[in-house]
Amino acid sequence: MFKKISPFILLSVFASCTNNEKHTETTKMNYPVTRKTDSIDTYFGTKISDPFRWLEDDKSAETGEWVKAQNKVTFDYLSTIPFRDKIKERLTKIWNFEKVSAPFKKGKRYFFYKNDGIQNQSVLYVQDGLNGTPRMLLDPNTLAADGTASLGGLGVSKDGKYLAYSINRAGSDWSEIYTMEIENGNKLKDEIKWVKFSDIAWKDNGFYYSAYGEPKGGSELSNKNEFHKVFYHKIGDEQKNDALVYEDKAHPLRNFSASVTEDEKLLIVYGSESTSGTSLTVKDLTKADEFHSVVSDFEHNYNVIHHDGDNLYVVTDNGAPKYQLLLINFKNKPDPENWKKIIPESSDLLESVSLSNGKLIATYLKDVTTRMYVYDMNGKQEKEIKLPGICKVDGLDSDKDDSLAFFSYNTFTAPASIYKYNIVTNELSVWFKPKIDFKSEEYETKQVFYTSKDGTKVPMFITHKKGIQLDGNNPCFLFGYGGFNSYYSPEFRIDRAVFLENGGIYAIPGLRGGGDYGEDWHKAGTKCQKQNVFDDFIAAAEYLIKEKYTSSQKLAIHGRSNGGLLVGAVMTKRPDLAKVAIPTVGVLDMLRYHKFTIGWAWASDYGTSADENEFKCLIKYSPLHNVKEAEYPATLVTTGDHDDRVVPAHSFKFIATLQEKQKGSNPVLVRIDTNAGHGAGKPTSKQIEEYSDIWSFVFHNLGMKY
Repeated sequence: MFKKISPFILLSVFASCTNNEKHTETTKMNYPVTRKTDSIDTYFGTKISDPFRWLEDDKSAETGEWVKAQNKVTFDYLSTIPFRDKIKERLTKIWNFEKVSAPFKKGKRYFFYKNDGIQNQSVLYVQDGLNGTPRMLLDPNTLAADGTASLGGLGVSKDGKYLAYSINRAGSDWSEIYTMEIENGNKLKDEIKWVKFSDIAWKDNGFYYSAYGEPKGGSELSNKNEFHKVFYHKIGDEQKNDALVYEDKAHPLRNFSASVTEDEKLLIVYGSESTSGTSLTVKDLTKADEFHSVVSDFEHNYNVIHHDGDNLYVVTDNGAPKYQLLLINFKNKPDPENWKKIIPESSDLLESVSLSNGKLIATYLKDVTTRMYVYDMNGKQEKEIKLPGICKVDGLDSDKDDSLAFFSYNTFTAPASIYKYNIVTNELSVWFKPKIDFKSEEYETKQVFYTSKDGTKVPMFITHKKGIQLDGNNPCFLFGYGGFNSYYSPEFRIDRAVFLENGGIYAIPGLRGGGDYGEDWHKAGTKCQKQNVFDDFIAAAEYLIKEKYTSSQKLAIHGRSNGGLLVGAVMTKRPDLAKVAIPTVGVLDMLRYHKFTIGWAWASDYGTSADENEFKCLIKYSPLHNVKEAEYPATLVTTGDHDDRVVPAHSFKFIATLQEKQKGSNPVLVRIDTNAGHGAGKPTSKQIEEYSDIWSFVFHNLGMKY
């Protein structure tokens, strides 16, 4: 995000404890002096100072020198932690096991991803039939020497002849689309640039995709994204000849994604103005037909899973905060009064519906764990697919004409296994089970429910070694998100295995703002109700302390992206709550977030400072604007120089302010990764390096032994 230089003075580096047997106080550190300006904005009569505004220019030489100076202080500090190399060695060993994704079928072929262990990027494989011999189809590790080129989306033509795939570089959201012949692996000449937030949807001898116009040079990673369009590309054509299929000139801040039904008869275009709510437009590709607007507002979410003639099977939260499956005639009866309920809303969250052998497989979340059921096409429940234990099902792939379905089975204590389900015989079997150097059987997960500030019951998963003593002296790692209708259900995180092995407790609460219990739960943590999210997180920490899982001096808090906002808001409101804080790629300047790249799309969750009432809510918790002179936890802010989702200026300005205001002796540092973005596609080598540093920092500042 930069390459820069600066007229500030780098002071002496640091002093830190070097005893790994017991925790000692860290001497107050000296940080680079960050130049201040008199930049002031006025919001509805309120003057707000922004003295580090210049750090928003990630291309300037001054910013580049500031980044170098900050990284020097951080990495000098980390280098003195005596067990840092041991943690990296152990993490590398745990990471080094074969990983396979759930396969997906196209025609007679199965496709899946595999990583032999510590390959930087997973490799795409293909095999003919279920018992065919797998062969490597696409290895992204050959595209960049440092492993920073990653596979994004992909699509296979209906006849199984072609593969279209997108490549992201250095962690950026920008991607290019390329094509190849599947039979021989030959790469074709097609190359499509300036693609972002796009699906790949095949139709005949080409595919639909979404893209922006070419940005001005030097502004690719920070400029606001506007005028998203849908195009059709025919194999062999140059991009300049691609047909413009769909656009909205009147609304530059709308995004569009295209999909094609399995029989290639209908084109589905979803529109969005934010991260929540979609419009729904359909075009019959079998005739010279216009687009039919089924839903034109952005009040609810829609997902077309199947069609029968002019009837669409649609999963939606319209009239059902926990979602339902409807039958909608997109031509003659688009009025909601004519929509027919196939699977009505229930007390559990309907997460997905897919087809298999003329039946419907529905996955539900019950207290953030998966349940699976089979229905007929009229919505009559026929049977439950029994799953073993607390888990989350992901990557479910099935076909309306095939009796087999595949999915990954996820828990907190073991890496994902791949299951095969036969809908005819109702048999569930393991298709792939990884072997890892981690004793999963020694750990357990339980789910508890605690009370938040306003009396709301909130779920929380707690994972630790069996037989742990609840004496208030256990190191604990509390991770949260709480936004954008997302949720964290059971999943195995390789990096956290190191923490668990060393007596750590790993806890994840289901905060409001997420989608744990549907749209009502989401809305309860948005805009001027965002404080509910922070209250839920604080209450989770207080529960863990009260129940003697841990203490404030043994607690670390962590969150990514919107979760980075969560940690920033909590640590500035309650600096006494935890000993360690790790805000990663966080949204930390809530008054200006919407001015960069895709930030404008987050207004549905946050509101913006352009609205007076929303400004009054934002200024109360915006991490950057609530740093005061106080004793803050040991803090490691992490970001990437190519993060064009949450631009690194958020982290830069926050850490500069935190360093200026820190009154205690705890270190407050920033780790800025190069050739790295928001997280997706980060190579294994960079992940191991980052997590080694994070865990070294956590262990060291919690006084843990290694």
